[in-house]
Amino acid sequence: MTKDGVPGTLNTVKSVGEKTRRKAKRSRGKSRGSSMGDSARAAILSAAFVCVAIIASLLVVVISDSRKKDDLSRIGPAVIPPAVPAEPSLESPEAGDVRDSETEGAAAASQATVPETAPEKVPDKVPQKRAVPVPRREVESKRIPAASPARPKAPVERDPKPAPKRRGELVFVIDDAGNNLRQLEPFLALPGQVSVAVLPGLPHSAEAARMVRAAGKELLLHQPMESVGGQNPGPGAIGVGMSAAEIRSVLERNLAEIGPVAGMNNHQGSLVTADADAMESVLAFCRDKGIFFLDSRTTADTVSGAVAAKNGIRIRERDVFVDNIQDRAAMIRFVEEGLQKAEKKGAAVMIGHAWSAELASTLRELYPELIEQGFSLSTIAKIMMGTVDDEDFGD
Repeated sequence: MTKDGVPGTLNTVKSVGEKTRRKAKRSRGKSRGSSMGDSARAAILSAAFVCVAIIASLLVVVISDSRKKDDLSRIGPAVIPPAVPAEPSLESPEAGDVRDSETEGAAAASQATVPETAPEKVPDKVPQKRAVPVPRREVESKRIPAASPARPKAPVERDPKPAPKRRGELVFVIDDAGNNLRQLEPFLALPGQVSVAVLPGLPHSAEAARMVRAAGKELLLHQPMESVGGQNPGPGAIGVGMSAAEIRSVLERNLAEIGPVAGMNNHQGSLVTADADAMESVLAFCRDKGIFFLDSRTTADTVSGAVAAKNGIRIRERDVFVDNIQDRAAMIRFVEEGLQKAEKKGAAVMIGHAWSAELASTLRELYPELIEQGFSLSTIAKIMMGTVDDEDFGD
């Protein structure tokens, strides 16, 4: 059969039929009264034409189906690219899930039904194509790790700074408080422990005592006592001419104004501290009240230590005056003297005065260095009772 075999067959059938109809028409035109045999022949021819047309149509359908099957056997299964899924977000399934979906898509594509439309003609020897997934961007084909919080860097371990060698306790006593509250404030703001001795009978005595307690500092009654030179020691003073009862009465009154206190020390008093009878009364009062006595040592002739030892009373004596000279360099020298005594004896008591603004700033500057060198700032009560412990270092 030729390339145009199906259309040629149809044209031939149509031509035969057309000739038959024209011949029948001419026969009818020549004689309307032809014989019965001519009519029968015309009917047979018409029936034959219909049969031929039906057979030709069936041949067209059979030939068309045969050619479709032949072409499909040469082409092989159609290659249909898999559908590209939507791009995954950072929260998309893991990469393993993405690869599984691609494999399933490729398998589904290889099993897809061939459409009924006739495919284009291709050469006889065409190699069978394999389904290849559509290339995807690298970010889609690789596993996208979930965002994780940044890990803090591990702290670098460093050798801890060794604790300074314990060299001694330092007690700074600030005398003469009660005259001026502004002068007192810088000392109350100092870091660490400071002891403050408040004079009685002054305009700001009671308020100064309250401020000292509120600041957490050690409070002392700075008891005025008669001196050798006859100077006026101020209100609330005691003298060598007083009886034991008189001395006790004055001390009670002063303590009521300033107290409660941790202890007492003398203001001036070079005459009283050198008198054994007067000191007997003073130390007995301190023992009864449960407070300590600090001898400021305004005279080398003091007998307070001897009287205390005779009566089984513990007292403490001043080691250094740090502000007898109002000069910063001189104050530092006096403090250094106190440090040497603290190393030798375990503790040192250094006395300054509330009216010395230079002393307050000097102590503030010296504080970090003192702690770094291994000294601690303490109180008289602690060093007398032996209750100083490690936590007092650096206070």
